[in-house]
Amino acid sequence: MEAANVSVAAAGVALAPGPEACSSGPSPGPGGVALPGREPPLSVFTVLVVTLLVLLIAATFLWNLLVLVTILRVRAFHRVPHTLVASTAVSDALVAALVMPLSLVSELSAGRRWRLGRGLCQVWISFDVLCCTASIWNVAAIALDRYWTISRHLQYTLRARRRASALLIALTWALSALIALAPLLFGWGEAYDARRQRCQVSQEPSYAVFSTCGAFYLPLGVVLFVYWKIYKAAKFRFGRRRRAVLPLPAAVQVKEAEAQVASGARGPGAAGREQKEQRAALMLGILIGVFALCWIPFFLAALISPLCACSLPPVWKSVFLWLGYSNSFFNPLIYTAFNKNYNNAFRSLFSKQR
Repeated sequence: MEAANVSVAAAGVALAPGPEACSSGPSPGPGGVALPGREPPLSVFTVLVVTLLVLLIAATFLWNLLVLVTILRVRAFHRVPHTLVASTAVSDALVAALVMPLSLVSELSAGRRWRLGRGLCQVWISFDVLCCTASIWNVAAIALDRYWTISRHLQYTLRARRRASALLIALTWALSALIALAPLLFGWGEAYDARRQRCQVSQEPSYAVFSTCGAFYLPLGVVLFVYWKIYKAAKFRFGRRRRAVLPLPAAVQVKEAEAQVASGARGPGAAGREQKEQRAALMLGILIGVFALCWIPFFLAALISPLCACSLPPVWKSVFLWLGYSNSFFNPLIYTAFNKNYNNAFRSLFSKQR
């Protein structure tokens, strides 16, 4: 999430020449003549990396846009949990549209310097923190909704679910805005360094603790706790279903039947609902796993670096940064791959366009 001025290339190959390269003298032109102000050409590997990042930006934006269009056009999706999915798609599409392109421009600038001015730097950093934090908290909101659906399906009615969904979305964006705007509102560090021409998230140690905990470590704790509870609930249901296979006394069978009626489980429909819940739990597990793998390296570095006044090599900062950004690409892939309704809606949408 830190839109730092770092290099994207791996194995020590940078997207733009570092300060040492820029200050070592003019590069030679044709015939060995030095041309002042001329930068060395990009390597083939760097061009390949840049091409892949451009494709990642385009795919992230288009895929999230497709999810949004589908939710808006299909009336069956105008309800929870699709409203939470739509909120996630909005945040991920904004990451692709407003954050990732300027991050790539910063990577490609000579000496990794920010040449677009202080005002645009502050706007970019604010959108970076806002959209990435909202994307992370939307994953936590989806996990909470799934947990309440499984653990409180009698009390968690459609009306209650709508209210909870609206409240979760409002809290997600309000908290994200608070974390993003805190440096501007309370003078909590500076994003733009005019002397060094650097644009990055405030490195104030207290803000680093506040922003990383609020934007990642707290929602990570929420999703891990919620998924553990979902796993326990699913394990309990599976054990109860296995016990139901064994012959039971008549009185116990009557009580089991009454419990099934009270919970709305009737015959084959209950088995279908359980399969649906298992599929949703699997989707949530993969969503949380990918989310953690994408963001943990970046937020570890973002928390430790300001506190110890140390810094990772630029190439690793860049790898961690873009790995985090890639989570916005994986989110729509995961929650649509496990939902047949989205696949059918996509086919219907494209067939109507023809």
